Amino acid sequence: MLDANNATRRPRVVRALVAAGAAAVLAAAALAAPTPASAAVSRAELALRWAPIHYQDVDATGSHALSGQSDYLTRVDFDGDLDGRNNWDRAGQAGAPLAAHAYYSVVETSTHWYITYFFFHPRDWTDHPFFETEHENDGEGALFAIERDGSTYGVLRSAVTVAHSDFFSYTPTGSTWTSGAESVDGTLGFQASPHDAFQHPVTAQEAQGHGLKAHPQYDINGDGLVYYPSTVAETPSSGNDRDVRYQLIDIFAAGGLWAQRSNASLFASLGTFAGDTSGDCGVGTWSCSTNSANAPWGWDDGNDASARGEIASDPAKLSAAYFTVPTGLARTYSYNPYAGAAAALAEAARTTPPTVD
Repeated sequence: MLDANNATRRPRVVRALVAAGAAAVLAAAALAAPTPASAAVSRAELALRWAPIHYQDVDATGSHALSGQSDYLTRVDFDGDLDGRNNWDRAGQAGAPLAAHAYYSVVETSTHWYITYFFFHPRDWTDHPFFETEHENDGEGALFAIERDGSTYGVLRSAVTVAHSDFFSYTPTGSTWTSGAESVDGTLGFQASPHDAFQHPVTAQEAQGHGLKAHPQYDINGDGLVYYPSTVAETPSSGNDRDVRYQLIDIFAAGGLWAQRSNASLFASLGTFAGDTSGDCGVGTWSCSTNSANAPWGWDDGNDASARGEIASDPAKLSAAYFTVPTGLARTYSYNPYAGAAAALAEAARTTPPTVD
């Protein structure tokens, strides 16, 4: 891997971050590698502790693959601006900075922490000429429910992942949670990280369309990347780099994604990224769709009980619907910045057309 914080190890220098993006990045000093402690854990430490080891399949075939770089994780403002309509084009420019980042948000009740992880790609692409579409921007991810059992970091009870317009639910081995209104789709595995002392949950994304499930329901097929949560952002050395560290960004940080939710350059509507058909998007395949990627507060499984965006904004409701929980599951939030926009989110859920990411 190439360390984005070490110019001597990199063939090119990452463009200086814009002020809004820089404010969102978790500084290493504030997000040290977590170690058990008697003091209350911070939300940043909690997010780092449970952040997944993430397998990313890579396809290097076709011009839209950018030799595999179209499957690299990066930040929304990787190109130095908050314009969602130039990301497809900028990703294809020589030397595009694609250091590894992922976003998170934490909301809390008296009984649980809920952590949403959001993985961004500048392109949702295909190399197939028939009946398949591609689009600018791509955002999928996962919700982890952590029971507050009195230990420093709690215990992970469930995961719900986003694969396009469908959610998939998982429980770790030994979890007390079982199927509810939705059947559990599999087991969430864990793996040791070489970069800290913890076992982390393991997730994976497919190439091209980037649907996300628990590993190994998706897996690397040939070339691929293995991303590890860390306090630094590295750029893969190639499309087959099996040790790449990614840095977390707080969605609720000052100037961050949530603060930018009304930025018309970045979002076409509440929870839906702006994306157009510029560049070669759609060339050689069926079509290029516009405004076709969602932030977590826009994620939706259209045939389940929870409304659009509630996987992030009201995860206790979704968890109570998806799972049978034998212990108490509080529904009142002690910390939930999404709640300040509850009326707008509800209206968007009622009126926004479905977006297939």
